[in-house]
Amino acid sequence: MRPIPVFMYHHVNPNKDDMVTVVPDIFEAQMKFLAETGCRTLSADELVKSISGNMETAKKAVAITFDDGYLDNYQYAFPILKRYNIKAIIFIVVAWVEAASKGQGARGKGQEIILPSHHEGKEFIAAGRVDKVVVNWDMVKEMKESGLIEFYSHTMSHRRCAELPPEELSKELGDSKNIIEEKLDKTCSYLCWPKGSYNEDAIRIAREIGYKALFTTKRGVVKKESDMSCIQRIAVKDNLRWFMNRVRIYTTPVLSHIYLKLRGKE
Repeated sequence: MRPIPVFMYHHVNPNKDDMVTVVPDIFEAQMKFLAETGCRTLSADELVKSISGNMETAKKAVAITFDDGYLDNYQYAFPILKRYNIKAIIFIVVAWVEAASKGQGARGKGQEIILPSHHEGKEFIAAGRVDKVVVNWDMVKEMKESGLIEFYSHTMSHRRCAELPPEELSKELGDSKNIIEEKLDKTCSYLCWPKGSYNEDAIRIAREIGYKALFTTKRGVVKKESDMSCIQRIAVKDNLRWFMNRVRIYTTPVLSHIYLKLRGKE
């Protein structure tokens, strides 16, 4: 199996130099680069089948993921992904999406959306104004219907899973899975650990609930027989050249082997 880089995004919006944010022009250039160089973007199922050896890996395969389900994913990233026919996986915090959906009446379809900074967004969420920051179910369904965007669990409330008692953790993981399946009429087989926090008990509970693969924030690329309880990813920088170099390195087996060995990852 060829190595597969799984790229991790959070925000795509004009708030340059903000935390975990890529500005739209750079994001578009990154997606255009993938399209023009013949990279194949994988769905979550395709990624897992590649790891398990049940699907031949494309010569240039990558996966694009977003954490949290921020409003800018719909406003800025989604039109660009459609333009270049790029698949993406979005891990949503289900209680946030539920709350945003209750507050969505204040925002009509097509109305301009003013996006806060990452720090301001955290304050809005804490104050119960989630609709200012996070997608609602109508947006989720619109993106899903494009055939390009998939949605899976980032738990109910984005708490550190390694710190939760078993009963609370079971509810966090089980309720989010059930609600996504009910809303989107699709099995929710994948979970992303909030803040990369998990332990052996969390893995066991997630498996018992029915999650097939679990994504983390730990840096690394997917290889044959990678541990599907902590699929590693690469946080994306707001920099086109950095992105181009990483794609070239990780999708070229010899370069990837040398690079990972030098970094002590292999």
